[in-house]
Amino acid sequence: MSTPAPAPPCSRAIAFALGLLFAGAPHAQAQPGTSADPARWEEGIRTFETADTAAPPPRGGIVFIGSSSIRLWTSLATDFPGMPVVNRGFGGSQLADVTAFVGRIVTPYQPRQVIVYCGGNDINAGRSSSDVLADFQALAQAIHAGSPAVRIAYISIAPNPARWPQISTVKAANQAIKDWIATDPRLTFIDVYAAMLGPDGQPKPDIFVEDRLHMNAKGYAIWRAVIGPHLR
Repeated sequence: MSTPAPAPPCSRAIAFALGLLFAGAPHAQAQPGTSADPARWEEGIRTFETADTAAPPPRGGIVFIGSSSIRLWTSLATDFPGMPVVNRGFGGSQLADVTAFVGRIVTPYQPRQVIVYCGGNDINAGRSSSDVLADFQALAQAIHAGSPAVRIAYISIAPNPARWPQISTVKAANQAIKDWIATDPRLTFIDVYAAMLGPDGQPKPDIFVEDRLHMNAKGYAIWRAVIGPHLR
């Protein structure tokens, strides 16, 4: 594949503006006991739409959606050179938040593939593994309603030190989603969980930033290696 040409100045400016918009609360997290509230992301979604008007992403690309681990993946385009990737992750979103905006951040691009990372904030807000499965099923249904043939890949909920007390629910949710995905050939489960653990079975301490929740460049290098072979 050929390496894409550098983005024009206007595209870089738009990307910078998007970063500033969501950097207002760079580590936004759902708090225990809260529920998804899609309305709070409206301004950000409108900013995506404004950016799309100025520099429309290609149709038939690969759209990454989900929470802050996607939003903070600023090296996405350079990590997958030659791939028509579009980053539409936002804040501390839960699965229901993402589902609410599928018609605006997925369907318009008519993607060939959608990569999803979301669910950890749901668990942090008190939702069970069965709730997370049901919410992912609703998200997949919403995506396929607008793009029936699109391939959807779900990145497993990652282990991280900040939320280690929730790890049993994380494991249960990952397994439930993996089992359900196996029933539909349009779906793929991408397991980053195992690659983020050290020999002691604990999260590798050097792949996270200070909050011990979000990843640094080493963490994203692991994701790049695991996710890359699944991109179409």
